[in-house]
Amino acid sequence: MCLNYFIQKRLVSLGEYLKRMGRKNRNVNKFAQRKRERKEQASNPNEKPEGDTRRPYEDIVRENATFEEYYKKQKVCPEDEWEEFMKSIKSNLPTAFRITGSKSEADALLNIVKSEYFSEILNTKLKVEGKEDEEEIKPINLPWYPGGLAWQLRLSRMDIRRSEPLYRLHNFLVAETAAGGVSRQEAVSMIPPVVLQVEPHHKVLDMCAAPGSKTAQLIEFLHAEEDKTPTGFVMANDVDNSRCYMLVHQAKRLNSSCIVITNHDSAVMPSLVITDEQNPESTKPLKFDRILCDVPCSGDGTLRKNPDIWLKWSTGNGNNLHGVQYRILRRGCELLAVGGRLVYSTCSFNPIENEAVVHRLLQEFGDSVHLVDVANMLPGLKYQKGMTHWRPASKDMVFYDKFEDVPENWRTVVRPQMFPPKPEDAEKYHLDKCIRILPHHQDTGGFFVAVFEKTAPLPWEKESKPKPQNETENEKKEPPKKRRRMGGYREDPFVFFSGDTEDVFPSIKEFYDLDDSFDSTCLLTRCHVGKKKNIYLVSPIVKDVVQKNEANIKIINTGVKTFVRCDNKNMTCPFRLSQEGLQSISPYLGPKRRVNILKEDLVLVLQNDNPSNPPDLSLFSEHTQNLVKDFASGSCVLQHPGSPRLVLVGWRGVRSLRAYTASSDTVHLLRLLGADYSKYDINKFKKETEEDNEKSTTEMASQSTNENDLNDVDISEDKNIVNENNT
Repeated sequence: MCLNYFIQKRLVSLGEYLKRMGRKNRNVNKFAQRKRERKEQASNPNEKPEGDTRRPYEDIVRENATFEEYYKKQKVCPEDEWEEFMKSIKSNLPTAFRITGSKSEADALLNIVKSEYFSEILNTKLKVEGKEDEEEIKPINLPWYPGGLAWQLRLSRMDIRRSEPLYRLHNFLVAETAAGGVSRQEAVSMIPPVVLQVEPHHKVLDMCAAPGSKTAQLIEFLHAEEDKTPTGFVMANDVDNSRCYMLVHQAKRLNSSCIVITNHDSAVMPSLVITDEQNPESTKPLKFDRILCDVPCSGDGTLRKNPDIWLKWSTGNGNNLHGVQYRILRRGCELLAVGGRLVYSTCSFNPIENEAVVHRLLQEFGDSVHLVDVANMLPGLKYQKGMTHWRPASKDMVFYDKFEDVPENWRTVVRPQMFPPKPEDAEKYHLDKCIRILPHHQDTGGFFVAVFEKTAPLPWEKESKPKPQNETENEKKEPPKKRRRMGGYREDPFVFFSGDTEDVFPSIKEFYDLDDSFDSTCLLTRCHVGKKKNIYLVSPIVKDVVQKNEANIKIINTGVKTFVRCDNKNMTCPFRLSQEGLQSISPYLGPKRRVNILKEDLVLVLQNDNPSNPPDLSLFSEHTQNLVKDFASGSCVLQHPGSPRLVLVGWRGVRSLRAYTASSDTVHLLRLLGADYSKYDINKFKKETEEDNEKSTTEMASQSTNENDLNDVDISEDKNIVNENNT
């Protein structure tokens, strides 16, 4: 009996252990987990999770003696500018944004920003957080950003959010960010994509892409030629699975068919292949023309927007990241094509994360790569040239001039590769071609940028010969290497159309009058079986990359949603157009489903956005009524040929015509047309006041009612209450 009890107890313990291990190792839905935590925190606002030592930003004392001592000794800032540097870094970061989209839309939106929003605040004086006196708010155009599309305001995000005079500007930034007309991004963060000089034919890799603001810039530059699909593409990669979905969100705003989002450790990014143009039956290694290495860093350049870094900053942060940063940069250079350009950047002041990494790479790679001077690419930008001398330090703040001086117990932290070049060798590395932006230079965050060009294959790179695509497995001599398991969700497959004979394609082609030049094999769905719900479009080069490399790298997302299933009995084709993919598919759509709509009719369609009550055809001009009278019910394209040229998805009902756009796109289009969108432009300050008044009125009425009710209560009931209380 004792033996049975012992065995039973051991089995229960083993079962509990296995259950716990299963819970620990299973893939947890991080989004759902965060939602649960926020809900719990909202119900218990005074309770913090165990081990949560976070403090509100307002309560953080923006000081760190170790930080000041370290950077003073490293001489990252001239001595006579030190006080100005420290004063700037302790203040809040100004708001910066850039206008995005096609050239015609961007120019129109820029004119609206200048005339409607900037004119309102040019002579306005506002109380700015952290300042005693009111200050004039003057928008500053960033002179080094192409097209004059980037702007900075001497206001923090909190200033704009809390100021009633600026509520229209705040609404504009929120609405246009959602519609993809504006991207809010720190000014210095815009620099790396600018100096990368991306062109529409380039194959571009963003190695550490999340959260995606720089990736968005790369896509914008790739689509520089309006109304043309680029022959290049952007591959945006990140090691963190959950952060990859932030990239999906960013890419979705830009509606590009030329982006692939991948989830892999960029330090060991696999070698990819594409079809060899010279010999389509063979493949060749995929080498990128442009690579962005915005590597993980200690982030002390972001102290103005992330003041919690003051509490946890130490020299160990930079020392620990040096190796990771070097490995990512090294792998980037291996994936770079000869003649290609790579940008290495960090939001850190630390030379151990910056010049030390650059020097280490140049030392190892010899004449295969060299630094490029970027001064002429950034007119009007103030910066410090790269350092040629620095001193690594251990965590106990002891600085060393050479590795031989480092004690044995610190040699695993302070490595020989972290030291600067010898004075006699410094000139050959041209480290002064790197740039370091300090906060007081032009009221920004801190940043470091180095630009490389690859002039020859790396010493260990061999000239690769094209391989036949039908190479059999028995020709491979070495066994397959064990693949690193990446976390996160299991992605749905990418199933490309087999061609014009695909079951749903003939009806789509006929209904939308698709041109014969359209390549239906560039359409894909995310399921092998069952009804196709959404159909996505990719460019031919992206299709090739996905098909050749799906087994080698985890692909999170690609393509732009172009057709959506819509089983409507009045529609001969079971798919409607999607606004997201309209720009990509529009060149192939014939006149059969197009309506050249007048401006006043387009405004009517957009302002009447209630799907249950679309505008009747009788409300439109005779011109539009004549155009759609013979239209079959279903999805169509509404295009305004004026300036700016606008194209949007519409729906021809039995007796109505409506736009098929999201509310953010509706506001964006109404703004470009110069029409009234006031019902969306809500003053939240007045709304809160009205709600408070309504609440107080309701409470007063309720209180009055309660008093009247008590007056009407019978005395016998009062006695019962008294007796109950006494009891």
